[in-house]
Amino acid sequence: MSPANVSDDDFREILAQTRHFVRTAVVPREAEILAEDKVPDDLRDQAKKMGLFGYAIPQEWGGLGLDIAQDVELAMELGYTSLALRSMFGTNNGIAGQVLVGFGTDDQKARWLEPIASGEVVASFALTEPGAGSNPSGLKTKAVADGPEKDRAWVINGRKQYITNAPVADLFIVFARTRPADADGPGIAVFLVPANTPGVEIGVKDAKMGQEGAWTSDVNFTDVRVGHDTLIGGSVDIGYRAAMTSLARGRIHIAALAVGSAQRALDESVAYAATATQGGTPIGNFQLVQAMLADQQTGVLAGRALVRDAAQKWLHDEDRRIAPSVAKLFCTEMAGKVADLAVQVHGGAGYMRGVPVERIYREVRLLRLYEGTSEIQRLIIGGGLVKEAQRKLRD
Repeated sequence: MSPANVSDDDFREILAQTRHFVRTAVVPREAEILAEDKVPDDLRDQAKKMGLFGYAIPQEWGGLGLDIAQDVELAMELGYTSLALRSMFGTNNGIAGQVLVGFGTDDQKARWLEPIASGEVVASFALTEPGAGSNPSGLKTKAVADGPEKDRAWVINGRKQYITNAPVADLFIVFARTRPADADGPGIAVFLVPANTPGVEIGVKDAKMGQEGAWTSDVNFTDVRVGHDTLIGGSVDIGYRAAMTSLARGRIHIAALAVGSAQRALDESVAYAATATQGGTPIGNFQLVQAMLADQQTGVLAGRALVRDAAQKWLHDEDRRIAPSVAKLFCTEMAGKVADLAVQVHGGAGYMRGVPVERIYREVRLLRLYEGTSEIQRLIIGGGLVKEAQRKLRD
């Protein structure tokens, strides 16, 4: 484990500034974000100035250099408001940026990481396809080599779906199959494809259930020609491992985000229960309402502890497979339950547009789907435990 780039004292200041920004600048404008389906430009500019577009990018490449344990503390603050805020810079720091950090060549890092960290470039993770979501082995997008090895180019054809930040992306991290899976590997490579490359077509912005202001769309690649220097890591077999590693790390981050959203739903519920009356009595005085608040609080505290534990296991390289899936499964399911209880505590008011818990209820539903569905997490956890037991028997 390498030492953290950011000291505890410095991180406390970063966390305090982020919390202040979220609570005083973003929370009051949640209705505007919802109505306009857009994070206001001035909030985006503030996030850039604070370094949020590169908080998880190493300092040597222009980022703040937060490690995963610090990342989750920040994510719990970011989850407290409209998830569109975090989505603006989530791919830069997470699933897209981490592919470059972990697997890019020095030249690729030098070319792209600094503008990604500053927010000058928005990077987008182009993995999901129709028929290939949580399991990348089903990829149909193809990259075909063209020309002699020294001057080789690659021609990419395929369609990607539900790609976060695609409508505003400057760079796509594109996963494509270079050959069928064989004994040498899965045959999946990953390429750096600037959005303005001929043959790249961005689809219409998706209309989603929630997360207004967090934009996704299809991306089509038709005879997209890129140089050999765009092949991440210079290897045609890095793609699958890069995707799995980036997604596993991202699962801990999403779990932390879910805890932040659940904390907000709990806070809204407690405030409402303490002030709203039924028959002249605050509803928080009723034991059945107190029971709902108790279940919410229990879920939030359990989730927070689990996220922190999973982050430490990742940091110390103790568990980078099962623990991230456990955290993601529990925390995203927990956030759904807490949000549902929040609507129940609010009664009819909780079903009204413009009430924070109504937005939260819709927003957190997506957390159980992306970066691996809850069902995929269960397969990773259960399968991993069985494999560990079988390995011990063989040893």
